[in-house]
Order: sequence, then C-alpha cells, then structure tokens
Amino acid sequence: MRRFRLRDVQDVAVCLSITLYICDLAGAISIQSAQRSLTRSVQEDVFFSLDVSCVGIPTIQWNFMSGAVSRTIGTWQPGVYSNITLDYSSRVRPYDNGSMGLSDLRLQDAGYYVVTVTETEGSSKDTGFVLKVNEVLYEDLQYLSVSALALACVAALLMLLMWLLDKAYRRIVAWRSRRQMPENNATELQPL
Repeated sequence: MRRFRLRDVQDVAVCLSITLYICDLAGAISIQSAQRSLTRSVQEDVFFSLDVSCVGIPTIQWNFMSGAVSRTIGTWQPGVYSNITLDYSSRVRPYDNGSMGLSDLRLQDAGYYVVTVTETEGSSKDTGFVLKVNEVLYEDLQYLSVSALALACVAALLMLLMWLLDKAYRRIVAWRSRRQMPENNATELQPL
C-alpha cells in the first residue's frame, strides 16, 4: 500500500487549482470588438459592435461618460428584458449579442461608452468605446449659399428700382420740355 505524503497533497492542491483556473477561464466572459474608436457626423447613426460570450445569460449594461456627464444608457439581457433610460429610449437599439445602435447623433454624444457584461454568477468584465462626433461642414455652405441668394435678390430689386426711377425721370423731363415750348399754330408776323 502506498503512503499518503504531504508532497502528494501539495501536488493535488496545485493540480486542483490549475483545474479550477482552467474551468474558470472556460466560463469566463469574453468581449470582442472590431473597432473601439469611432468617428461620425451629427445626425448620423453609430453601431457599437460587440461579440459577447459567457456561460449563461449575460446582463449587458451600457454607460456614457464625458468630461462633465456620466449616465446609464440601458441594461438588458438577451431575449429576456430591455431597460433603456428615457434620455435614450427613442435613439437606442439593443442587440442580443451585446451590441448597441445609437441613431441621430448629437454633439453631446461624443465621449466614452462603457459596456459591462455580468454573468449570473456575479463575475463581470468591462470594455469601452470612444466616439467622436463632428459637426456637418455643409451646413456652413448652406448658410453661405442662402446668404448669397438673399443678397442677389436684394441687388436685383435695387437694379429694377433704379431702372424704373430712370424711366420716370426721362418721362418727367420730356413732359417739362414739351410744356415749355411755344405752340406752333399761333405765328405772328412782324413788320420788316
């Protein structure tokens, strides 16, 4: 018969801890994303693409952070429930794989988006996205073109007014010159 030694107990403990670690890794949360830094323009849509895998049904929570503001966007479980805050209710679309779509971007939407995935056991993992929102440059061109059109209309009206005033002036001058001329039918003869 074999004797039970302390060294064997230590070997079993090391083997057991390695086995538990490997099992924990097998059930660990995995969050993968193709792109973490996104740039969009005002009024466009953005899609935060994620692929979440874990044991059981994960709870997915999205938060927004910027220099002055930190707020929760929403929390959902795939296929079970969805709880989107009022600020984002009309603009957010949650997806079962953890991804999120945000429509009709505003300048205030620029910042850091954090997704937290929590397993039913309580373990969680975070990842983040940086969103930069640019102003649409063609709005300045629209303002400029509308201003140029308004100025062209004002210039056309002023030119029309000047033409009408010139016509009126010429008629008045012609009328005055006709009025000052003597009539031709009363000719007087004078002695020689």
